[in-house]
Amino acid sequence: MYAIIETGGKQYRVQPGEVVQVETVPGDVGSTVELTQVRLVQQDSGLVVGQPWVDRASVTAEIVTQGRTRSIMVFKKLRRKNYRRTKGHRQAFTRLRITGISVA
Repeated sequence: MYAIIETGGKQYRVQPGEVVQVETVPGDVGSTVELTQVRLVQQDSGLVVGQPWVDRASVTAEIVTQGRTRSIMVFKKLRRKNYRRTKGHRQAFTRLRITGISVA
């Protein structure tokens, strides 16, 4: 059984027991989160496709980690104009452990 969920403007294929890294989801480490924007669910009885969401479907997950990725450097330059800008960026993320997929 697997599902395709949407969170943070991106889509992820998840199944129970899997750990997935997504855009920041509010919550404390150890708490559970219910993701209701489910695009597709593959069950033993067949495939359920939403338009755009599957009705009464949800994915429950446990927050494993809240963190930030490695730093990247953003550098801008215009030649012959003495224009240079350097900026760093660290993207925040949440690591989730998928505990269950339900379709009521």
